[in-house]
Amino acid sequence: MPDVVLPVLDEAAAIPKLLAALPRGYRPIVVDNGSSDGSGDVARAHGAVVVAEAERGFGSACWTGLLASRPSDGVVCFMDADGSLDPRDLHRVAGPVLDGRSDLTLGARRPTTRAAWPAHARLANAVLAREMRRRTGLAFSDLGPMRAARRDELVALGIQDRRFGWPLEMVLRAAAAGWRLDEVEVAYCPRTGRSKVTGTAVGTLRTVADMTRALRDSS
Repeated sequence: MPDVVLPVLDEAAAIPKLLAALPRGYRPIVVDNGSSDGSGDVARAHGAVVVAEAERGFGSACWTGLLASRPSDGVVCFMDADGSLDPRDLHRVAGPVLDGRSDLTLGARRPTTRAAWPAHARLANAVLAREMRRRTGLAFSDLGPMRAARRDELVALGIQDRRFGWPLEMVLRAAAAGWRLDEVEVAYCPRTGRSKVTGTAVGTLRTVADMTRALRDSS
């Protein structure tokens, strides 16, 4: 049974619907990264395992969730908890890892509407995905906020970034370690509420800066 790590910062409005849509057999681990809207309590009330991470940062929350995971089949998934991703797509992302065909699978976002992915965020993603292709030699189209890998191997990668460079560093380290990486398409919908990343140009620039640092550090 895979675990699903869900980093959370003020996502109380999106959590109930997301947890209700999780496929049977996937155990949610919500990492509350300092929410002020009661996200942790909401998640707990809807059946999730909830852990707290006081150090702000997407990578900090993901790392804490990874360490807290204990999947019975060894596979851990990650996905945003803002309602933009459909939990039913977890089967498509985790399947290749569960079947032994992939070591890390990324869910490439395919917007259901133009509003789901603002132009500035789409452009930033395209630039970073191009650099990821150049570094790995693999035909990635997206950084893949929904992803799956084997838990213990992922811990052993030793990812250092604790901000928004986390997902990019994971891919670069996995490729350098000779992992089998692939990509499958997943639906991408308008999120619930305003994004702390793609919702503003400033948030997008901050994320790009973190990922640029991850690229520089991996050179």
